[in-house]
Amino acid sequence: QVQLVESGGGLVQAGNSLTLSCAASGGTVSTYTVAWFRQAPGKEREFVAASRHTGGSPYHADSVKGRFTIVRNNAKNTVLLEMNNLKPDDTGMYYCATGRPIRSALRSQTMYYYWGQGTQVTVSS
Repeated sequence: QVQLVESGGGLVQAGNSLTLSCAASGGTVSTYTVAWFRQAPGKEREFVAASRHTGGSPYHADSVKGRFTIVRNNAKNTVLLEMNNLKPDDTGMYYCATGRPIRSALRSQTMYYYWGQGTQVTVSS
C-alpha cells in the first residue's frame, strides 16, 4: 500500500512558477510509473505528465509541454512537478498517482491505483 501526499500548491499570478511535490511512503517510487493529473472545476480529470518505471524520457501533455517538467528524486522517494509560465487555464486540483501501466496506457487515469489527496493550484490573471 503506497501513500502519496502532495504539497506546494497555492495562489500564483499568471507567468509565475510553482513546484509541486509528491512524497511517497509504503513503496519505492522508482519501481512505479509516477504521474500527475489535474482537474479543473466542472471538467474531467486530465493527464499532465508521467515518468515510466522502466525509465526513458518523461511524457508531458501537449498543453503543458515546454512549461512543466516532471522530475523524480528517487533518493527522497518523491516526484516533483516543476511548473513555469503558469496560465489561468492551469488552475485546478493537482494529483499525483502511481501504477505500472504499459506505455500506451500511461495517460489513462484508470491505470493508476495509488493516488494522493491533491493540492490546489490557482493561477490568477
